[in-house]
Amino acid sequence: MDKVIGSLDAIMSQIKDGQTLVVGGFGLCGIPEHLIAAVKAKGVKELTVVSNNCGVDDFGLGLLLEDKQIRKMVSSYVGENKQFEQQFLSQELEVELVPQGTLAERLRAGGAGIPAFYTATGVDTPVAEGKEEKVFEGKRYIMERGIVGDVALVKAWKADRFGNLVFRKTSRNFNPLVATAGKVTIVEVEELVEIGELAPDEIHLPGVYVQHVFVGHEYEKRIERRTVLAEEGA
Repeated sequence: MDKVIGSLDAIMSQIKDGQTLVVGGFGLCGIPEHLIAAVKAKGVKELTVVSNNCGVDDFGLGLLLEDKQIRKMVSSYVGENKQFEQQFLSQELEVELVPQGTLAERLRAGGAGIPAFYTATGVDTPVAEGKEEKVFEGKRYIMERGIVGDVALVKAWKADRFGNLVFRKTSRNFNPLVATAGKVTIVEVEELVEIGELAPDEIHLPGVYVQHVFVGHEYEKRIERRTVLAEEGA
């Protein structure tokens, strides 16, 4: 089965106003640059976006904030984006902050068909407000819901035509979890190989989770925050 698409134009028809998008990446590492740009170009609105963070002002998911395409952001970190801060403070953007480990587990649970689970993270904090609580072996836990998105946007390093994926180093981050948590999963990759060229032990995520593969080119791979060591005497 060949899941490779030559253009993003047709596949973007599956993304509609009001949907929930789950998006891979951590900071600007391993983000699906081309897919995010295509969502911006389509101009869909009222989106709920689930991702570790919301990019920066002019790159990554921050691009979707420019035209106020995001209605609600579900994430664990929001500190690098001034537009995010402004829209949140002006109540134009709804924000649900989720502890990072809980966010990862909510995505994993959604992809595994698990509707909810209990965790001790967030007990006695604002995270627990309005959530069911239970005691197990004398310890309090709150219930968290699994996350399933209408569409998952994923970045991988390499794929074959069936959608078996290989991620590169730290750019793996949230991407495999996001890929499993979408009703429709669209993956952009840097390299495409033929079926059978990937050794079974090399595959990080099987293609059964993937519906569409797009081969991207000219990745910017911007560094979110560059820290350098000044030379002595400079």
